[in-house]
Amino acid sequence: MSKINKLLIVWSSGESEVAKKLVLLYGSVMLERKYWDEATIMIWGPSAKLLTQDSALQEQMKVVQNSGVKFNCCVVCSDDYGVSEQLSALGVELIHTGEMLTEALQGDDTKVITF
Repeated sequence: MSKINKLLIVWSSGESEVAKKLVLLYGSVMLERKYWDEATIMIWGPSAKLLTQDSALQEQMKVVQNSGVKFNCCVVCSDDYGVSEQLSALGVELIHTGEMLTEALQGDDTKVITF
């Protein structure tokens, strides 16, 4: 049985250039090009607010979602910014991300990268 290669991208930057040129650009091709078998983008902190304020990023995110990448967000962060409903409407799963991040960092089956 072959190992499944999983990637967790922790997107915390509130800068739109980081979102466009790193997180979402790489996100849009990483499954299609078979760089990874499974991928999740975790929205955490300022990125939650940024995504709800930028319609171009939302459109780019839809492309990434359509490629099979999953999106989730720290529910504490989204509640603090008052954007939980907006993110949920965009198809972002709202969760307590600390547990997922800890498991990914301590486990052997997921690589983690942060932006």
